Amino acid sequence: MIPDKIGFIGLGHIGGSVAKTIHRIYPEITLIAYDICEETLRQAKEDGVIRKSCPCLTDDFADCDYIYLCAPVLNNNEYVEKLSGILHDDMLLTDVGSVKASIHEDISKYPELEKHFIGGHPMCGTEHVGYEYSTAYMLENAYYVLTPSASVSPSKVDEFRNFVHSIGALPLVLDYRKHDFSVGSISHLPTVIASTLVNLVKDLDDSDETLRTIAAGGFKDITRVASSDPSMWENICIANKDQILDLIDAYMKAIANTRSLIAKGDGDAILDFFSSAKEYRDSFNISRRGVLHPVYQLFLDLIDEAGGIATVATILATNMISIKNIGIVHNREFQQGVLQVEFYDRDAYNKAIVLLNRHHYTVYTPDGK
Repeated sequence: MIPDKIGFIGLGHIGGSVAKTIHRIYPEITLIAYDICEETLRQAKEDGVIRKSCPCLTDDFADCDYIYLCAPVLNNNEYVEKLSGILHDDMLLTDVGSVKASIHEDISKYPELEKHFIGGHPMCGTEHVGYEYSTAYMLENAYYVLTPSASVSPSKVDEFRNFVHSIGALPLVLDYRKHDFSVGSISHLPTVIASTLVNLVKDLDDSDETLRTIAAGGFKDITRVASSDPSMWENICIANKDQILDLIDAYMKAIANTRSLIAKGDGDAILDFFSSAKEYRDSFNISRRGVLHPVYQLFLDLIDEAGGIATVATILATNMISIKNIGIVHNREFQQGVLQVEFYDRDAYNKAIVLLNRHHYTVYTPDGK
């Protein structure tokens, strides 16, 4: 069943992307929204994404078929009690937060809400924040975790799973505790580690900023998530504190074991350590989206001459291929190629590889293909 009307509480990076995606695929659905930022609502209405902007949780939300909670993780909980008085029997309540325990615990205090609630986490997004960075294609082939409450009906779960699939995402049903452990392991802990590493290098740097100058290759790859929105990670660390602390403890034991291997100078054990990591990492399917937004980038050899970058950009532009980022790689310790080019999506990335090869550039891709 396709809903007639959907309400959004919060319309930022993820909420805006969900709304834009729904509007692109189902333009007949009426979308309304409330956000504390008037400019966001004005822009969304000007874009034609939402039919009506609301200054607060008005009665306009009472006849929605779905309501999306898209405020920051800790703020979503503030709206739970306000919603308890407006739900009707056929309404479905969901959210898009990357931590599920806190919202499920709050929802459980309101039995009339719990039977309507299916937690949601679209596993996509970039390090940016705000409606202006939302896109109508961000959910395409992204995992979208659903965490149904204990009392929601199986038919509701099936209905919402089908809807999520219909807007291009890949629904995956999990218990909310398993969700928080899983994303804590592959998203929250890595971001804590990346930010800690960046701060460590910052503290170790000299007055000439030598480390900052040569930072590239592997360092930039493993610390990319440290550029994410700090306020979002403040919310996540508070909301998923117990899981993150347990995972930090486990990581500290793992790093201590690695230190011991290196201290002993045991070549075979060190080789096994890196081989095991490489084998597991190489098994990841790079065509799928995880919690971290995929990076569609390639590298190519380029003669250091005037107009070299402009020539590449012109070739791509004349073939309607948009470039997200382009620049010279000064430290190529972990990659081949002088010029790095990044694209917005896989289709543009694949077309660029064919096109640049046709123009006799030597192209290198992260997966070696």
